[in-house]
Amino acid sequence: MKTHSIKRIAVASALAAAFTFGPTGSAFAARATGAAGGIVTDSSSAGSVLQIQQQGDVSYVSGGVGQDESKALEDVRSHWPLSMQFTGPSSDFLADVHVQIVDVHNNEVLRADSQGPFMLVKLRPGRYTVHASYKNRNQTKTVNVASKGSTQAAFYWNVE
Repeated sequence: MKTHSIKRIAVASALAAAFTFGPTGSAFAARATGAAGGIVTDSSSAGSVLQIQQQGDVSYVSGGVGQDESKALEDVRSHWPLSMQFTGPSSDFLADVHVQIVDVHNNEVLRADSQGPFMLVKLRPGRYTVHASYKNRNQTKTVNVASKGSTQAAFYWNVE
């Protein structure tokens, strides 16, 4: 049990480092955990792998399938400017949610599919519109990302 806790801390630390150091943080996080290419691994029984992705100047990570991976993302979500959670009926976690984020000028800053119920995104401060789609059902939310702290957006679909 103690080993799982230490590994969660290592994953959380690596993700926090990646956020803190921007694009070069992926390399730092990879070195800190012995992984390569911006991949953060948790070699616990769940075998979680969290990969920090980059689109332009936006970094993001998604996942949360499995208890260890979910815990690791929950532990660092307050360090990312935007934290999103995707759930369905009975608070079931959802994956494969299509996400598009546009800025106030309607410029697309991110288009990605969430690999699990959590998506953490490093965005510059400002106002954004998040378009999320699951099983061809769309939702839109406006979020204000501050220069400090974390903005959370929760999406819920009543579909199975």
